[in-house]
Amino acid sequence: MEYTTGAPSWRLVLRRAAGGLRPRLRDQRQRGWSIGVPLIALAAGLLFTTSATTAGGTALRDDRRPQVTQLIADKRVRLDGREARAAQLRTQVDQDTERLAEVSAPVRAARKRADGMQAAAGFTKLQGPGLTVVLNDSPRRVGDGGPNNPKNDDLVVHQGDVQAVVNALWAGGAEAMTIMDIRVISTSAVRCVGNTLLLHGQPFSPPFKITAIGEPTRLHQALESAEGVQQFRDAVADFGLGYSETTERNVTVRAYDGSSDLRSARTGQ
Repeated sequence: MEYTTGAPSWRLVLRRAAGGLRPRLRDQRQRGWSIGVPLIALAAGLLFTTSATTAGGTALRDDRRPQVTQLIADKRVRLDGREARAAQLRTQVDQDTERLAEVSAPVRAARKRADGMQAAAGFTKLQGPGLTVVLNDSPRRVGDGGPNNPKNDDLVVHQGDVQAVVNALWAGGAEAMTIMDIRVISTSAVRCVGNTLLLHGQPFSPPFKITAIGEPTRLHQALESAEGVQQFRDAVADFGLGYSETTERNVTVRAYDGSSDLRSARTGQ
């Protein structure tokens, strides 16, 4: 046998060795792939099974909505219970004050002054003619292809809209007023979060009903001349918001029965 030296001979040997290894490497890759496919399928099946068990027949992304709804309902029940307890305590205080007024002249005089201011303060119910205004969100939705290409803010009733109606009715000579059947007094504050109205700590959803006792014609004229109300009516025409006025021949405005505590005040200039 004759051996030769040089680069060409060594290259030939290396090529032959690599050629002998190629089938083995190919077989190893095929065996690895054949083993990997069942493992991947098994992992996918395990993932699907775990998701289905966790969901329990419901959508995983929506599973917290019932919890939030239940939480709101529980808070509402708790709030109603506390309001009932507060009303009971106020009644007890009134009864104790009345008994004390029978034997104390200063208490009797102070109670007499307080009784004379209750009607003006909103602590007695009032009955008479008036006007009811209802504001409502638009049934349209953003991107519905309708006219004026509305945005979200164009389709809902805002805090300023409710305040515009309330201020106009007071300017028109309203003697008493309720919002969502809650008596409005000097410490009442109208606030909106999104399209939810907050009044004395209670949330309300639209439509928002505002009822005022007063001379209906004057109340109507005050609404007609109020700039904020006119702007809302323009939005009614442009975006389909709801606005209605109803003349009341004889409506009862309930007395305010909430807390009368004043947390902060500032004198007028």
